[in-house]
Amino acid sequence: MKVLVLGGGVVGVTTAYYLARSGHEVTVVDRQPEPARETSFANAGEVSPGYASPWAGPGVPIKAVKWLLMKHGPLVLRPKLDPAMWSWLIKMLRNCTSARYAVNKSRMIPLAEYSRDCLRALRDEIPIHYDERSRGTLQLFRKPSQLDGTAGDIAVLQQYGVPYEVLDRDGCIAAEPALAAVKHRIAGGLRLPQDETGDCHMFTLALAAHAAKLGVQFRLNTTIERLETDAKGISGVITSAGVLRADAYVVALGSWSPLLLRPLGVSIPVYPVKGYSITVPVIDPDAAPVSTVMDESYKVAITRLGDRIRVGGTAEVSGYSDKLYSARRATLEHSLTELFPRGGNLTEATFWSGLRPMTPDGPPVIGATRYANLHLNTGHGTLGWTMACGSARVLADLLSGRKPEIDTADLALARYEDRFG
Repeated sequence: MKVLVLGGGVVGVTTAYYLARSGHEVTVVDRQPEPARETSFANAGEVSPGYASPWAGPGVPIKAVKWLLMKHGPLVLRPKLDPAMWSWLIKMLRNCTSARYAVNKSRMIPLAEYSRDCLRALRDEIPIHYDERSRGTLQLFRKPSQLDGTAGDIAVLQQYGVPYEVLDRDGCIAAEPALAAVKHRIAGGLRLPQDETGDCHMFTLALAAHAAKLGVQFRLNTTIERLETDAKGISGVITSAGVLRADAYVVALGSWSPLLLRPLGVSIPVYPVKGYSITVPVIDPDAAPVSTVMDESYKVAITRLGDRIRVGGTAEVSGYSDKLYSARRATLEHSLTELFPRGGNLTEATFWSGLRPMTPDGPPVIGATRYANLHLNTGHGTLGWTMACGSARVLADLLSGRKPEIDTADLALARYEDRFG
């Protein structure tokens, strides 16, 4: 079957790879000059199934008010006259109940765990390197109250069989020795030893090269304008390079997916939530993180990627704006300098932002639409890197007529037919 994958980020490229491995003739279309130049370019670098949780949960509305008032708060809201923004926010608030949180998390963790296993299998199959490490994630608590509040998270980890370690101050330093210099800032931590790290951009470029060896074609520098339909379904993609046609079409355009689908009457509640990062050269390896440290106070992830430190965070609801705000950089620098003050050279840091494609309930949208030959793989939010391989494998199985290895019924667009959609 001839398949067009629309979108060349980590989700689109992994989808193309698994489709090609299943014997399909695949073409990837993207407006950028190379894969992974947008949201996949400089994310936090975490492959963290243990943190596969919905943003919408009990207590979040109250926390959101506090975060909005913090100088270095993790949440920013820049209101716009955009009905899609307010619709998405209302739907997210409707998911902020214990019952909905439990349902949504139960849909996310199996996919995230499966995706990590697919990534490991992929590394065994092909020579691929991306500054990868398998050293776990440390959620760092500065206050005893934060450590005391982990009972709910631990219960969920136990429910799904996710290994974890509750650490005191010395345990945190044993996991991340550089923290010894700032031990007065540490109350304890929660470590997930099976989490991994790696450069998503490097991975996507390397996998694209392997996909090309399987016959995948890349139509880059090509703007996708709209989808063309006929009585049978999608008949083509109108692009800046002309009309492209295939037997099946996969929309993997992240935050831009709903804009392409809306004219067809296909509505998906995906909205961009901007994240920021700085990438800092390591100047003292012994003073830098070993893996990922999640600074719970500011919701900032500090990740070691080879000879660099990637610091990522912030949830900014501001539409499709790519503007870089200096206050967001200040928050990332503040977290890094308080925990790893001698690890990196901030004077040479690069500053970046990307638009995470968030659903109001948390899980991505994977699978069929009302058009028989139009399929979705989008809405992964902050977990695109974590869930990419598993999501791609699932979609390749569905398009190939195989039963996926995990249950995917609740990841489909049909779940939004209930009142929480």
